[in-house]
Amino acid sequence: MNDTNSVILIGRLTRDLGENDMAYLSGSGTARANISIAVNRSRKQGDQWIDEVNYFDITVWGKTAENLKPYLLKGKQICVKGFLKQDRWEKEGQKYSKVHVIAEDVQLLGGKNDGTASGGNGGASYAPPKQTYTPPQAQNFAPPPANEGFPEDIPF
Repeated sequence: MNDTNSVILIGRLTRDLGENDMAYLSGSGTARANISIAVNRSRKQGDQWIDEVNYFDITVWGKTAENLKPYLLKGKQICVKGFLKQDRWEKEGQKYSKVHVIAEDVQLLGGKNDGTASGGNGGASYAPPKQTYTPPQAQNFAPPPANEGFPEDIPF
């Protein structure tokens, strides 16, 4: 049986993507963006609802990081699908560990003027072009010819 490591988070960016958060690997030139999101959760304690906030560090790689760079602004709501990765290291005899999310897919949520983004672009967000579905006209379809290419008795 295979193990599963998958996570889906919806939250808001805790800061604008700055110069220190975006880098390119030497050699391959692959883009890497380090972002952080806050995920709010409400739970009931007695008769009151308590809000809890959890913060998650996320790494976005490649073209996704490059394409999202202008839209990753503080307060912007995003959906991240990815997996958890644990980094371990030792410094001065002390062992450390940190778990963060490696993004496989990032979607921008909210409208153009959702009022949550800061910055000089007025809260603009990326949205793929809308595609409209036009149903085909009924006269373009003809029923298939009867029994053409198919035997009468199907062996299953």
